[in-house]
Amino acid sequence: MFIAMNRFKVLKDAAQEFEQRWLTRESYLHELEGFVAFHMLRGPEREDHVLYSSHTVWASKAHFEAWTRSEQFRASHTRASTGSNKPLTLGHPEFEGFEVIQTVEPLPKAAE
Repeated sequence: MFIAMNRFKVLKDAAQEFEQRWLTRESYLHELEGFVAFHMLRGPEREDHVLYSSHTVWASKAHFEAWTRSEQFRASHTRASTGSNKPLTLGHPEFEGFEVIQTVEPLPKAAE
């Protein structure tokens, strides 16, 4: 598996608009082979921003890379950037990509 994350430093007074933009956007992720899950995470509030992170799980790094070259990627990112011209973040998001080396899951419960 491969986990792709983007960290966003969102201006405090723009947090609600940032969240609405994500909650109402069309992502097209479900159309891509190898897509497993997506999460938008709200993190700690700092003096000048609120930390957010998008967290996408892919079956492999190759599946993630195919997403970044897809029409669906271009469509979702074009639409995500439309809206008001006021800045919502402190700079560009920081990308972090991780190859999963271990997964621990709960044991199945025994049948009674």
